[in-house]
Amino acid sequence: MADPTIVFDLDGTLVDTAPDLIDTLNVVFAREGLPPVAYATARDLIGGGARMMIARGIEAEGRALAAGDLERLFGEFIAYYADHIADRSRPFPGVTEALDALAAQGYRFAVCTNKLERLSLLLLQKLGLAERFAAICGQDTFGVQKPDPAVFRRTVAAAGGETQRAIMIGDSLTDIRTARAAEVPIIAVDFGYSERPVSDFAPDRVIGHFSQLPATIATLLPNN
Repeated sequence: MADPTIVFDLDGTLVDTAPDLIDTLNVVFAREGLPPVAYATARDLIGGGARMMIARGIEAEGRALAAGDLERLFGEFIAYYADHIADRSRPFPGVTEALDALAAQGYRFAVCTNKLERLSLLLLQKLGLAERFAAICGQDTFGVQKPDPAVFRRTVAAAGGETQRAIMIGDSLTDIRTARAAEVPIIAVDFGYSERPVSDFAPDRVIGHFSQLPATIATLLPNN
């Protein structure tokens, strides 16, 4: 029997990436002659990915995107972001301690994110976390994205695990829908990038700090 697999979302779950994502958005907007998006507003746009951040940020200014502009701005966003991916992004408090505790109990770890795979790997490498994960899978790894359950199942398989002994940790409705579709338990963190309180979406458990994660996982995915 395979060791249980804990599958983490990345942005807003493992790492507080908002500062660098929002800085990048506003650099791209400044080049377009657009005013910066307020931090609190932009933070709620993160969960949908960079394209959605750009599109919704421009819509908030009452402007429309011309054909092809979104992909051009997306390309500029990714180019700048890759060079500044860990300027201010940091793991959420308690992440490393929770991973240490869970690893000691025999759990394996994977990342399943709608961030591009190369950016996910780069970020985790710069933060000294990449080697902790048996698989780091992004929106382009398998050609499918969350909430399609296939990306979750294939991430678990890539980590050497089994879906029936896996659990999802996330911060958004997308993560909850992914877990439900894959028929696995879901623990939501309440400090992520959800526009509404994540408890509104009825995850199996909600935690407010990573110190709560090992005990909470034990109630849903016993390591035996």
